[in-house]
Amino acid sequence: LAGKLDNEFPLVIWQTGSGTQSNMNVNEVVANRAQVLKGFAIGEGEQFIKANDDVNKSQSSNDTFPTGMHIAAYKAVVETTIPGVEKLRDTLLTKAADFKNVVKIGRTHLMDATPLTLGQEISGYAAQLSYGLKAVKNTLAHLSEVALGGTAVGTGMNTPTGYDVKVAEYIAKFTGHPFITAENKFEALAAHDAIVET
Repeated sequence: LAGKLDNEFPLVIWQTGSGTQSNMNVNEVVANRAQVLKGFAIGEGEQFIKANDDVNKSQSSNDTFPTGMHIAAYKAVVETTIPGVEKLRDTLLTKAADFKNVVKIGRTHLMDATPLTLGQEISGYAAQLSYGLKAVKNTLAHLSEVALGGTAVGTGMNTPTGYDVKVAEYIAKFTGHPFITAENKFEALAAHDAIVET
């Protein structure tokens, strides 16, 4: 994350939609870094760390990428978007009160219409933001579901029992957000509705 290993990521943005190349690239970098931290050269030693067997264990790009997308979207929405929109809404509510006695001409169909106050007009913008915030917040439960543990097709084949629940608990603890394992891994792998809804 600090950019110290950027040269180890030679992939271009143009690749399959599943992210398999990026997933395996990360696994290779993690394996190589672990090998060096063990005091060996990359690929050296009787028990050298393998990108697929040791690092990629119990996961697939089919579940890691949707999980990463959900984490990134959730964090961006909860930590940046919602607070920013709430601040804008609150500022507009203050301005609506400040301008409650300023009368202006309303406009409709590009023509002058009946009068209203500038405060009333601004209150409409604030209300739109409130409804938008409510709609976005209603999507967070679905967005908090992670696919990790579904492996390649959603069955969870080759994962230890309870892995999906434990990894979701770890992600929740690490991020400080209420991530849970997806109720239906087949949906979690196949669809991105939660991100689109948000």
